Amino acid sequence: MAASMKAFVMHGIGEVGIIDKPVPRPGPNDAIVRTTAALICTSDTHTVAGAIGPRKDLTLGHEAVGVIHELGGAVEATGLFKVGQRVAVNAITPCYACGNCQRGFPSQCGGMLGGWKFANVKDGSMAEYFHVNDAVANLAPIPDDLTDEQAAYCCDMLSTGFVAAEFGNIPIGGSVAVFGVGPIGMMAIVGARLCGAGLVIGVESRPDRASMARKFGADIIVDYTKEDPVEAIRRATSGEGVDTAIEALGTPQTFASSVSAARPGGTISNVGYHGDGDTVPIPRLDWGVGMSDKTIRTALCPGGSERMGRLMRLIQTERVDPLAMTTHRFKFDQIEKAFGMMQTKEDNMIKPLITF
Repeated sequence: MAASMKAFVMHGIGEVGIIDKPVPRPGPNDAIVRTTAALICTSDTHTVAGAIGPRKDLTLGHEAVGVIHELGGAVEATGLFKVGQRVAVNAITPCYACGNCQRGFPSQCGGMLGGWKFANVKDGSMAEYFHVNDAVANLAPIPDDLTDEQAAYCCDMLSTGFVAAEFGNIPIGGSVAVFGVGPIGMMAIVGARLCGAGLVIGVESRPDRASMARKFGADIIVDYTKEDPVEAIRRATSGEGVDTAIEALGTPQTFASSVSAARPGGTISNVGYHGDGDTVPIPRLDWGVGMSDKTIRTALCPGGSERMGRLMRLIQTERVDPLAMTTHRFKFDQIEKAFGMMQTKEDNMIKPLITF
């Protein structure tokens, strides 16, 4: 058994690199996965920029799949998993036992954002091996007819994008605006269509992303650099605004526009990572001075093997094909280059796949 491994870490704010670390060992309820494929997320770049404060040599990454390398005794005793089995692990790994989990909020496991353990409170998955807590609930077997790359998209992109639609209270035939058509926004568009939306509007300025958003199901693209997006959305909805405004970027401007674009009684569904500033603005008049019956709903990527299985089923049955988002491919020893490109979105990068 290997004693050490390579891991891609955050040395400190603004600093990353590859270092040697010991291969982790499992506790009774845990598992160790040997990584085969992973995706870099924009959230990782926010973390390195200091959005959650300083971290010292913290392994990055939360979108990875691989094969089981070692099982804790209690996990092995269940007979549900075996060494060598292909598995995916969600970005969020709750315990499913604490108060918040039992109340139905597993993403908030143990406290605010507590389900987000990878690359936050413990080493992430961008390494040759990674540790999985509460493995019975968090290991998701990959079906034989799915590739590792397909399964990796279920770890965050599909789960987060789809929860934006699920929490958006979209009526059948309803109208939806998605602010920020990056990978999460694109999957929010797919999710909105799956939830029955009759009109989906994407707000995006980059031509490559706008084109891909149309392929994923956007009916209209509004370029916010050329026109006011709220006014354009109101024109497209006969002056009413949308039933659901999805904030998928995490900026004060897009959040405020989401509130303004939602019709009275509509829902603002926020999955954007607000990594800067101390407050998020709510436009007072477009909020109906607090009395517009608008709902603001927030979500952190839902985890768990049951959800992961359903997401993978959607790929199996061709309800969604996320692979168009893989614009670049790298070997693990090239990850510093890939990460730098993800920070700047160089060469129109959307998602880079890392293979091990």
